[in-house]
Parts: sequence; C-alpha cells; structure tokens
Amino acid sequence: MRIAAALGFGEIVTTKVRAEWEKLHRVAVHRPGIEMWYGLLAPYASLYERAFNQYEARNEHERLEYTLRHEFKIEVIRLKDNILDLADRSPDVRARLVRAALQEMEFVGDRTEATKASRELTENSEVLDAGHFFNILLLQPRLDLEEGRGARAVHVNVTERTPLSNLYFMRDQQAVTDRGIFLSRMSKPQRQNEPKITKFLWESLGEPVIHETQAPGTFEGGDFIPMKEFALVGTGDRTNASAVEQMLKYGLDFDEVGVVHQPAHPLIPGSERDPMVDMHLDTYFNVASSGVVVGSELLLKAAKVDVYHRKGKGRYGKSAKTTSLHDYIKGKGFEVVNLTTLEQLSYASNFLCVRDGVILAVEVDRIVRKVLGGLESKSKRNPERYGRLFAQAKKDYQALKDEARFFPNKKEFYEFGIDALPIALTNLTGGYGGAHCMTAALHRG
Repeated sequence: MRIAAALGFGEIVTTKVRAEWEKLHRVAVHRPGIEMWYGLLAPYASLYERAFNQYEARNEHERLEYTLRHEFKIEVIRLKDNILDLADRSPDVRARLVRAALQEMEFVGDRTEATKASRELTENSEVLDAGHFFNILLLQPRLDLEEGRGARAVHVNVTERTPLSNLYFMRDQQAVTDRGIFLSRMSKPQRQNEPKITKFLWESLGEPVIHETQAPGTFEGGDFIPMKEFALVGTGDRTNASAVEQMLKYGLDFDEVGVVHQPAHPLIPGSERDPMVDMHLDTYFNVASSGVVVGSELLLKAAKVDVYHRKGKGRYGKSAKTTSLHDYIKGKGFEVVNLTTLEQLSYASNFLCVRDGVILAVEVDRIVRKVLGGLESKSKRNPERYGRLFAQAKKDYQALKDEARFFPNKKEFYEFGIDALPIALTNLTGGYGGAHCMTAALHRG
C-alpha cells in the first residue's frame, strides 16, 4: 500500500524524488506544539538559534501549510493528525502506537508506586485516546514517584527527558531519493528519537523504508539534494562518511553522486569551526529551477566535492579528481545566484522549490536584524572568532538596505525567470531553518 491509498485519495503514487525542481505533489509537515514550548526553555541546548514567540510560530506554520495546500494545490500530510487518524481507524496501528509509547515511558522512584503507575498505564491503554500515546513519544516523559505521609500522598515529578522540539523540521528525519525513503540517524542527542516517529508514520501509511541508517553512521535529510541526472550528498557535522557509504550502497540509483564536504567558513579564522553556520547542505545551497541554483559563492567555492560514478546496483566508484561545489555545479550547466554572507546566515537558501522556476522563499528582510543581533553578541563575546563574520554581515546589511535588494528580491531572478513567492517565517526560522527544512517532499514529478 502507498500513501495515497492509505489516506483514501484513490490514486497510488510512489514516494520517490528525482529532481528538486520537479512539481511538488505531496509533502509531510509537523505543526509544532507543546514540544516547542520545552525547546524555548533552553533555546541553545535545543539547537535553536534564538528565542522566539511560539504562538506566532504556530501561526506562521499554519500560513505555510495553507499556502502549500491552497496556493499550490499540494497534498499536505500532517504528521500528528495522520498518525492519530490512522490509529483511530486501524486497531493494528493503534496497538503499535501504544506499544511504542509504553517502551518509551520510564517510571522511577519508590518501587511500589512506580510499579503501580506503570501497571495503571498499561491496563488503561484501551480507554486513553491515541493522542495520549503520541505525546509520550513526543515528550519522552519520566515519572519519579515517592510515597509521602498520609493516604494517597504521592510526590509525582515528571521530567521530559528529550522533548522533540525540532520535529517540525520534517526534512531531516529522512531523505526521499529516487529509490524511496532513506531513514536518518540523527547526530545530535536532542534529535535522535525523531526518526522513530516519522518511521511510524511511513509504516502506518504502508510506505516502505528502503534503508535505516546504521551506527556509526549519522545522516540528516537536509544534506541530500536530488538533481535528476545526479545527486548531491553533504557530509560534515550532521552526516558522516559511514552514512554516505550506506546512502551509496542502499539509497540511490543516480548515475553520478557528488559528495560535498561541509566547508569551514572562510570568515571564521582558526581551527575551531562553527558547523552551525552551514550545518546542512541546504543552508548554503539550493535549487530554484532546472537551470538555476542559489548559494553563497564564498561557501560554494570552499566546499570540496568528491565525485562518484555508478558501477552497478549499490556500487559506486570514486573519481580521482576533487573539485569545488561551485565549479562542479557550473560544470553541469547551472547558473548560480549568489547570496551575501548575511543572506546566507538568514536562511535565504532554505527556500522550497514547488515547481520548476517557482520557489517559496524566506522573507529575509524580516529576520536580518535578529540574525545581526545574535551575531553581534557572539562577536562581543569572542571578537577574534566572529569579528570578521559580523563585520561582513554589517556591510552586507547596509548594501542590501540601500539597494532594497533583500532576498528574494534578486535581479538575477528576473533575468532567469524565477518566480519567488516570499513568506514570513520570522519566528519559525529561530529554530535554525526555513521552508525547505520544514517540509518532507514525498513525491515530485
């Protein structure tokens, strides 16, 4: 069974993607909920860039979903809603959801009280709604129970062990390739449980996972970009060499694959890197059409590419020649629209291509001052490390402001016939990503 049939759409469409610019037909998203509140208690520890307004972030996500559904007629699968709907309709899905949740629950403290609470949860599972168990997967609670003095005097402390506050970045828990769904294994402990939930969705929809990244591999979907005749796979802080080997063996049928090494930012001196400034390939490079890409040329020229050619199913041979991402993509005939340092840091490249030459773009002018403010604080704390980066970002801001040319208002887009629809993601980008990161493209064509 495929996704369309499982949801009752009638038409059966396989979940595969060959090119980033092909028309987007189906996408999965997750509207953030209480887990975002937990993330905002400690933004840095939650991998967020900055604090932001959760209420407004949800409103922005609703507008993003509305735009996808109604402006572009794209089928939108909401993670939580569809899992709950499937669980309510299918006893088998509900049973698997309950089992998965019970495995994640932890009861500690007084042995008698902990055993009693655990037994109660199991015995009452039939009367509890599906959302109860979904929230257990989402929040990873631990109950610490201690018996007090007096009748039913029990001290209950609930700890959310690792709330999945980044789950709304639905691109990363998997990559959808020309072969199907390649499940991630996240590199950061804050995100390691996310693929369990997306895998549950795919299985419940009857959609097979072609491979699950195995240790010691780590992989995140923002490091994969399909380009029809070839594909790009980023490697660095989030995706490592072991995962790339698994992707080449199990995940792809492209004739050629460019493995892109995450570059150290040229404006951050010394050996201590800051991988967050370009953590995924799609944070400094993206595709706007079948002939146009967008990226920071500074980083594209610094990013080294190893080229692999397909020798047979699951077998690729590495070319002796290494090149830069800039030269590699230009050699494929693509025009490059350059981003300033400030635009790149403000998620300009993290747009979503909805069809050839049409992109859903972050309104950079709404967030540049927030990004500049954060960078200024870093520069004050560590001027040797961030001083040059901040100085360049300030210079970019003045130039972009004087010319009123904040992304996506790029003259090159007019020249190349790119239609950019700006969307306000002022708060959502505070989590460290834009529309591309927030969407799992399931079918293009």
